[in-house]
Amino acid sequence: MINDTFLMDLLKIPSPSGHEAEIQKKWLQYVEPFADNLSVDYSGNAIATLNPDAPFKVLLAGHCDEIGFLIKSIDENGYLYVEKLGGISHKPALGMEVQVLGHGGTIHGVFGTNAEHHGGADDKFSIDDLFIDCGASSAQGIKEYVRVGDPAVYQVEPKRLMDKRFSARGLDNRTGAFIVAEVLKRLHKKRLDVGVYAVSTVNEETNMGGAYFAGAGLQPELAIALDVTFATDYPAVSARKHGDIKVGGGPVLAKGAPINLKANALLEKAAKRLKMAIQYELTPRTTGTDADRIRLTGKGVPIALVSLPLRYMHAPREVVSLIDVQQEIELLVDFIQNLSGTENLRPVVWPLR
Repeated sequence: MINDTFLMDLLKIPSPSGHEAEIQKKWLQYVEPFADNLSVDYSGNAIATLNPDAPFKVLLAGHCDEIGFLIKSIDENGYLYVEKLGGISHKPALGMEVQVLGHGGTIHGVFGTNAEHHGGADDKFSIDDLFIDCGASSAQGIKEYVRVGDPAVYQVEPKRLMDKRFSARGLDNRTGAFIVAEVLKRLHKKRLDVGVYAVSTVNEETNMGGAYFAGAGLQPELAIALDVTFATDYPAVSARKHGDIKVGGGPVLAKGAPINLKANALLEKAAKRLKMAIQYELTPRTTGTDADRIRLTGKGVPIALVSLPLRYMHAPREVVSLIDVQQEIELLVDFIQNLSGTENLRPVVWPLR
C-alpha cells in the first residue's frame, strides 16, 4: 500500500503558490534514496531522475503548491485584509482558522464574521470584506510578525474518513506531487528502457511557470501531468452537465484536443493489463493543468493528463480516495515499465504505411 504517512506530512506543510520551498525540501528528502539524480531549477521545481542516459525521456509532473491568501493591508487595530492567491473562494472563509506565514514567523488567527445576532454576514460580501483577527491590539504589534505580501492558508489538519477516503486542504494538488514520488519509488529497482523525470512543480495555481520551465529545461519525448479533477458524485452537482466522475471510481484520463491520442491508448492498455477501471473527463480546449504549459515548450511535447477524482475543489477541505491514489500509482508504474523507448507519438507517421 501507499506510504500515507509521507502523504500526511506533505499535507501538513503550507505551500501557497510562490512559497513552496519547505514542501520541496520534504519531497527531495523523501525521494533521494530512489533517484539517480536530484536537482532544483530556478523556478523552484524539484526534479528526481531515473535512468538519465536513456534518449527517450518521460516527464511526470505533479504540482505541490496550494491556493491561499496574500496579506494586502493592515489596519490601525491590527486586522489583516487579504487578496486571493489562486482560485480560492471567499465564501467558505468566514470563521475559519488560518495560519499566516509571516516574515517574523507563523502566527495563527481567524477570519472574523459578524454574529447572527447583529445581522450576520452580508449575502453580497466580497474578498474585500474579509479580515483576519490574530488577536493583536494594534498595527504596531502585528507588524512585528506580518507585512504586506505575506501568505496565509487555512489551518486544517488532514483527517481520515470512512471507506479509505480522507479530507484535507490542498489535496489539489499535493496528492499529485505525492503520486510522482511514489511512482519513482516503485520504479527505482526496475529495468527501464526510458528515462523518468519526476517533477514536483511550482506555481500551477497562479501562473504554471514551474510547468513551463520543467518542459523547457528537460525537453521530454512525453509528459504526463498528474492532477485532480472534479468529482460529480455528491448532492447539488449535475453529473449530466459536468460528466460522471466518482470518488473511488478509479483514475481519470482526459480526452480532448491537447491530449496525445497515442499516449492515452498506451495508458488504456496499462489499465487493461491491470484489470483496472478508469474514468474519463473532457478537455476540449485546454486542461487547466500543468499539461497546458508543458505541451507548448520546445518543439511541442506530447502530453497526457491523469487525474484523481476530488470532491469540493478549492474548498477549505477537499475529499479523495486512497484507493484511487493507489490505483493511479499502479497505472503509471505499469505504463512506464512497458515503454520500449521506441514509441512514435506523432499523430501521423510519415511515410504512410
